Amino acid sequence: MKRTTLLVSALAISVFATGALAKVPEAQVNRLGQDLTPMGSEKAGDGDVPAWTGGLSTVPSNVSYKPGDKLANPFASDAVKYTITGENAGQYDALLTPGYKALLKAYPTYKMDVYETRRTCAFPDKFYEANKRNAAVGELVGGGSGISEAVFGSPFPIANNALEMIWNHILRYRSYKLVRQFAAAPVTRGGDYTLQIVQDEAIFNWSDPTAKRAEDLENISLYYISNTIAPARAAGNVILVHDALNVEAQPRQAWQYSPGTRRVRRAPNIAYDNPGTNSDGLSTSDSFDGYNGAPDRYDWTVLGKNKRLVAANVYDAESTPYADFLKPLHINQDKVRYEVRRVWEFEAKLRPSTRHVYSRRVYHNEEDAWQIASAELYDGRGQLWRVQEMQQIQRYNVPLCGSAGEIVYDLQAGRYLALALQNEEPAANFFADELDKSRYTPNAIRRLGVR
Repeated sequence: MKRTTLLVSALAISVFATGALAKVPEAQVNRLGQDLTPMGSEKAGDGDVPAWTGGLSTVPSNVSYKPGDKLANPFASDAVKYTITGENAGQYDALLTPGYKALLKAYPTYKMDVYETRRTCAFPDKFYEANKRNAAVGELVGGGSGISEAVFGSPFPIANNALEMIWNHILRYRSYKLVRQFAAAPVTRGGDYTLQIVQDEAIFNWSDPTAKRAEDLENISLYYISNTIAPARAAGNVILVHDALNVEAQPRQAWQYSPGTRRVRRAPNIAYDNPGTNSDGLSTSDSFDGYNGAPDRYDWTVLGKNKRLVAANVYDAESTPYADFLKPLHINQDKVRYEVRRVWEFEAKLRPSTRHVYSRRVYHNEEDAWQIASAELYDGRGQLWRVQEMQQIQRYNVPLCGSAGEIVYDLQAGRYLALALQNEEPAANFFADELDKSRYTPNAIRRLGVR
């Protein structure tokens, strides 16, 4: 696969190692909005990848939308260009990640429908303005475990190394105050599942429009509450998280309310490789949302930039009823749209002095969103264990380029976990101005935790 080279001057191989914390020269910063998009991706097209021309920043003219509606697919008339199956996967080897190759090999019914690439990603003007400032001032601190100076936008829109890339994903723009309801489904080999319904809410402190720099945020990037409301046996379990900007100064703080004990307890286990909430053991706490929390247990290295297939503009997938979407072995691949995108690829290798169930993780980070599109997760023997897929969607009503469903395939168990599904849930509210930071306390979640 031909590697793109426009950013080589900003990403010299010599700074790919974890310890490189070089600042971006002014000449590189000035490229934002010029030959680079305001997000830091390449504006020019290349073969199947078209040029970025602004994305979908408003409701398209060919769909109808009013606040509270589900997002209609503006590309409903697009035809499938080609379909990849286990039988013809070799023809598309250069476009397939190791994870997709493994899925195509493991499951005869798994396929990938590939459509025209639509570079729809767009964000608010304030995000673009913040990116320009962040590119000049953003710094890693605490050995890469924290952020200084940058705020609101991508902390490193022109990244120097893999640590900056994973921080771009962790702190990507998801609005300032968000309320949503989602479903999680741990699916058996036979296709059975029990939906876990969760109401969650977040204040993305990193995106506080009044903050001038990271140091204004009191070392908290995120205030988060997760309240499980179904099924009945799990209802009333509530989680509260204060996520840190610099874990050296203060690690993540978490609390959990259990209706069985009617008590709120500190929950240091909601981090790293502890089992993810509502995951039935099919994922880890730090895999939720692609990757979250501190990156300090791994050494991070950039592998390169390549064209890969990405689940993107998945409007049809998000509108499919659960009964038609959740199938044995894998989700309904008829509903998933794949596009050729440019992705930054980087790996995390477990440090010898630390522990984690994943000895190695390889990420494919889509250039226009700085969002993990997919990942391969390896066990302690170095064998591929799980494959993550973060389905991307342009929420033109905000605007932001974000995630829809998150799928974790456990190749060793033959099962999968579908997370963050909103297919049959109310539309998320990305403008939840009623949320206040004073709400995110242990006492508040005790009041929430009532069946």
